[in-house]
Amino acid sequence: MRAVWLREFGGPEMLVPGPAPDPIPGPGQVLIGVVHANITFVETQFRATGFGPSPASLPVIPGNGVGGVISAVGPDVDPGLVGRRVVTGTGGSGAYAELVVVDATAPVAVPDGLPLDQAVALLADGRTALMLFDAAGPGPGDRVLVEAAAGGVGSLLVQLAARSGARVVGLAGGTRKVALLPGLGARIAVDYREPDWVKRVRSAVGGVDVVFDGVGGTIGRAAFELLDPGGRMLSFGLASGEWAGIPEETAAERGVTLARPAPTPQQLRAYTERALAEAAAGRLRPVIGQRFPLERAADAHAAISARETVGKTLLDVR
Repeated sequence: MRAVWLREFGGPEMLVPGPAPDPIPGPGQVLIGVVHANITFVETQFRATGFGPSPASLPVIPGNGVGGVISAVGPDVDPGLVGRRVVTGTGGSGAYAELVVVDATAPVAVPDGLPLDQAVALLADGRTALMLFDAAGPGPGDRVLVEAAAGGVGSLLVQLAARSGARVVGLAGGTRKVALLPGLGARIAVDYREPDWVKRVRSAVGGVDVVFDGVGGTIGRAAFELLDPGGRMLSFGLASGEWAGIPEETAAERGVTLARPAPTPQQLRAYTERALAEAAAGRLRPVIGQRFPLERAADAHAAISARETVGKTLLDVR
């Protein structure tokens, strides 16, 4: 099969297309013909440094999320699954390939009418956005600040918060990304690369009640200072390269809650199913900003690392 290999940690050029043995499903497993692979920011960090939640030994086929069609099943698995459209995690590696094998219990069925590329775009980001939104609990009139609002998770958080009746302030880096935000539901769209962005937010809404921190670093710390007493801050990304690092004692002194959801695997699956259902019903729209063929995985990583992307980046395998 066609695949993309990582044999050394380093720049995007370390991702090299090459053949790999076709996997064969064993007992309790299914074989999926991959149509799209999902790329996350964490995967670019793993490629560069080996750091990540799912460490793997080199050489490795990277990637942890795919969408496709079940093409074969192993022993003792229902043959009726063959032909089903699904999305699934791959256990931390193996996604940048034409075929993957996973446990038969892992895939999530894609609802009829939902395009497979949209389902893949929601696999990681949809469940994350819903988990964060539920933990924050914004409602009508709340002032919600979403950092990295043009990214995969951020663009979904903007939609969820706007639909709840909250006043959404979207932060993004660069005019192209900022221009995307009003169409997603942000009432105020601000470029955090501008030195006066904090002043602009204060003049528009005063303080805020919720911060979804997808940037971290100095941006995340500045956003924390915008929170009024009783506010909630949830961190979901470190686009700056570091977490905001707000001490619990500092938050307590301000009367701010630093919420850190810790969902079980069962809850994560339920969030994935819910995200797909919301999208199928037209209530949630993933932004697929760019797509690359499988063999150009290195270009996809380079674009993400250069902060040139909006929304979700997909690899089109078939």
